[in-house]
Amino acid sequence: MKLDAPLYTEEELDALERDNPRQALRIAREQAMLKKQLESAVPAGAKLPDEDEIRNALQEARKILMRDGGDLDFVALEGDTVVVRLKGACAGCPRAALDLKGVVEALLRRRFPAIRQVRNLY
Repeated sequence: MKLDAPLYTEEELDALERDNPRQALRIAREQAMLKKQLESAVPAGAKLPDEDEIRNALQEARKILMRDGGDLDFVALEGDTVVVRLKGACAGCPRAALDLKGVVEALLRRRFPAIRQVRNLY
């Protein structure tokens, strides 16, 4: 991926799409990937939380999961990855991966930008 490529506006991509749809699609994909990389970058000076801070933040996620009969336990902090164990209705649920990413990981990353991911230990 080229990091020095110019960023196109939506209007510029629309105009390019009329003339060269393949190139417009390629550029739009590259830009989306670059934006995702930039958004996931850890802010300078962000510190990793300690286990007590993570446990406190996970209480909020537990309340959300408990509404549907699910729950989770904090297992470990491995570098910038939080390891949890989904249980209750979340164990084996097809939506568990979405809840792990969209609820638990989103909550922790918003509160602690140095956390890169949350992983479920089966």
